This record gives sequence, C-alpha cells and structure tokens, in this order.
Amino acid sequence: MNNSIRVNCTKKNLKLIRDFVTQYLEQLALSDVLMNQMVLAVDEICANLIIHANNEDPTKYIYLTITQPQDAVQFEINDNGVAFTSHNYKEPDILEHVRIGKKGGVGIALVKRIMDKVEFTTRDGFNACLLYKKIK
Repeated sequence: MNNSIRVNCTKKNLKLIRDFVTQYLEQLALSDVLMNQMVLAVDEICANLIIHANNEDPTKYIYLTITQPQDAVQFEINDNGVAFTSHNYKEPDILEHVRIGKKGGVGIALVKRIMDKVEFTTRDGFNACLLYKKIK
C-alpha cells in the first residue's frame, strides 16, 4: 500500500488527505475512535499548513508520509511555507472558546491531546511536522 501523498495547497485537497489516511489506517484493524482521532489530527495539521503556512497557494505542495515504527503510527507532513513557531504558541482555553462560541484557534491543542508526540522542525526553508501515536 502506498504510504505517501503529495497535494497542492488548496482546501479541496483536505478530503483527499482524509481519505488517504483512512485507507492506510483501515489495514491496521484499529478501533473506529482511534482511527477517527488520527484522521482528525492529520487533517487539522494539513489544514493549518494549507491555509496559514501556504496561504492556499495551489503552486505550493504539502507532503504526507505514513510509517509504522514498532507498535505505533507516525505521520510526517512536510512543506516549505511559513514555519510554525511553537515557542510563540500559547495553548488556548478550549472550554472558554466553547463558552463564548469562538471558532478556530484550538486545532494544535486538540492535536496535542490526540497524539502521543507532536514535533515541528524547520531546516533550510523546509518544515516538518511529526505526529506519533502508539497503537498497542
């Protein structure tokens, strides 16, 4: 089964990414909840990269590779857009967002709750987001 995909930075490609991740994870016999959580986490990161890092520029691309280190699933998402700087990130109060009806701004916090490890790196103008989830 193919474990990587390249898509240009348009929101319409988020469905393509979700379908790709779902098809890959279906072969692992995971619970529906775990599978849907991982699809959501990957979708959220890819949406942020497409919208915020690459300004929905269809001439730019993001690359997603899925691997399976021992008893885990790892997603590596690469692009060359504006880098996410985690040292400037302040985790939002999700309950307050819900209370006031604010939309957006909680995606990274949600991803960090779902995944076991979330890393952002940048080298030579190339960004990588690594999402890691134990499955056993």
